Amino acid sequence: MPTTTLDDVAAAARVSRSTASRVVRGTGPVSDEARRAVLAAVDELGYVPHPGARALASGRGERVVVAVGSPSADLLADPYVARVVAAASRTADTQGVGVALRWLGRDPREELRRLARDPGVGGVLLVDYSADVLASVPRELVPRVAAIGPADGRVPSYDVDAAAGIAALVEHVLADGRRDVVVLTGPGWLPGSRRAVEAYERVVRAAGRPTRVVAADLSWLAGAEAAREARRRWPGVDALVAMSDTLAVGAMRALAEDGVRVPDDVAVTGFDDQPFAEQAGPGLTTATHPVERIAAAATAALLGRRHDDERTFPSVVVRRTRACPGRQACARRVGGPAA
Repeated sequence: MPTTTLDDVAAAARVSRSTASRVVRGTGPVSDEARRAVLAAVDELGYVPHPGARALASGRGERVVVAVGSPSADLLADPYVARVVAAASRTADTQGVGVALRWLGRDPREELRRLARDPGVGGVLLVDYSADVLASVPRELVPRVAAIGPADGRVPSYDVDAAAGIAALVEHVLADGRRDVVVLTGPGWLPGSRRAVEAYERVVRAAGRPTRVVAADLSWLAGAEAAREARRRWPGVDALVAMSDTLAVGAMRALAEDGVRVPDDVAVTGFDDQPFAEQAGPGLTTATHPVERIAAAATAALLGRRHDDERTFPSVVVRRTRACPGRQACARRVGGPAA
């Protein structure tokens, strides 16, 4: 049964959301008529404010924290994290709430405990975390946490259907006649890495082709090194399916430096459809990752606002070819959601 939200209360009372919020919080100017209508709606609908929303609305929780759970602080500068922060900020700003970016450090368990004790933290968005980090979220913090990525069931997960997106990219390069396909996946601590590998393996095995996996950190330098490692291990490789656009761009750079033509000799695909993907070399075929929609939905949930029941968002293949007049590359979306 769907949870009653403050928007439901406002609609039933025929007042604005801000008016309903002032009545529930007991602060700010409200007419007697509006107060009676809101309180009646609260009773009728059985509205109970979300724990994170209560803290945020009361001023005890002044911010939503985007918490990066990676072993290294390098991912604080990752374009993906920047997109999460920007989308969360736009959503939180509608409620007058700030957003902070935090690395959980080398002792995530203790840092999560600090966040749980901090009265200024109304909600936490977890990104780029390991299964161990997710499992170490303190019980008292759980109601104020949303995970952007795979989760363990204790906290809500808001994620892209990466398995379908990766599978569709592998199918795409095989359909183009590639026979020796390597997946460049992320580090082992990242739950999404295993998911990408499993999706890749299902498709190549069904096609009767060998499985080839190279793991790398999520940087373009790592992508370059992974591409070279793939070619050393399997000289006949003719396609690289990367788990991220950043890895893919690094791979393309290494191939160009080594005199390998992309896509003539080796096809390269990415994942995320970052803004820079359209400008990459001959045009980077990738799959969409609606980070903004995902982060906005997760933030809205922390704020106790109405949001769609959708928590897994589709990924669509974006096929890019060689340069078009006035643009770096031509792009077209292939079909509907990746499947």
